[in-house]
Amino acid sequence: MEIFVQQLLNGLTLGSVYSLVALGLTLVYGILHVPNFAHGAFYMMGGFVAFHLMTKVGLGYWWAMGGAAIVVAILSMLAELLVFKPLSKAPPLHDMIAAIGIMLFLEAAAQLIWGADFQRMPTPYDSMVNVMGITISAQRLLIIVGAFVLVTLLHLFLNKTIIGSTIIAMAQNKEGAALVGIDPIRVTYLVFAVAGILAAVAAVLYAPINLVYPAMGQLVITKAFVIIVMGGMGSFAGAIVGGMIVGFAESLGGYYISPDYKDIIAFLMLVLVLSIRPEGLFSKGAR
Repeated sequence: MEIFVQQLLNGLTLGSVYSLVALGLTLVYGILHVPNFAHGAFYMMGGFVAFHLMTKVGLGYWWAMGGAAIVVAILSMLAELLVFKPLSKAPPLHDMIAAIGIMLFLEAAAQLIWGADFQRMPTPYDSMVNVMGITISAQRLLIIVGAFVLVTLLHLFLNKTIIGSTIIAMAQNKEGAALVGIDPIRVTYLVFAVAGILAAVAAVLYAPINLVYPAMGQLVITKAFVIIVMGGMGSFAGAIVGGMIVGFAESLGGYYISPDYKDIIAFLMLVLVLSIRPEGLFSKGAR
């Protein structure tokens, strides 16, 4: 029983990271209406920027996380300004190809600046904590708590503020939002910034237990796509629930079946869910 609860905590850790990345991806999807493959590269950049600020500049963990969030938010907005906005009148396929180009460019830039080696990010939370008789690392506990706080703040921001309401309106109907006086350009930049912050924070939370390397965003973004399709394209609740389902399935399946199949389980879950509910667990729309 103790091992089972331990795997549940591990699954909650994975699910928390996946949900944060999938939420940012869902936000951008609501604006672009195309998958943003570059989101995984922003996740990777968040990890490397924080790693650099901690090891080269000497900043503490939380200051490095804040610095990474700011840098990645700027990178995300620059991607909209320099790449996606000029393609606003082009077919959606062009946005997808451009996103892949951004991903490859940022991965190559990271390899040029920091090298191709795996790096371990230092953390002040490397001790072990006892939770109801179950031992868990303080960093994993921080991931769970941090993800819960971020999701709660994002929910309150989207549903309790005027600016958040404009984002939901844009995600539901971009043209209709513009007709009622919402500035689509400003809201689009805000969405890209928020998505970048979520990706950066998720990377800094997870990197101390998963290393930092140029391709670290590829598998995460692949699973994030699985999650938003499983949860329902454009659904915020679906991104959270889907992230948790994949996290628990990977943790339990990796332990009780085989760790060799851990990364395949997410795709098996996708096939299972879509065979029962083709539109995903939640219908489309920001909630």
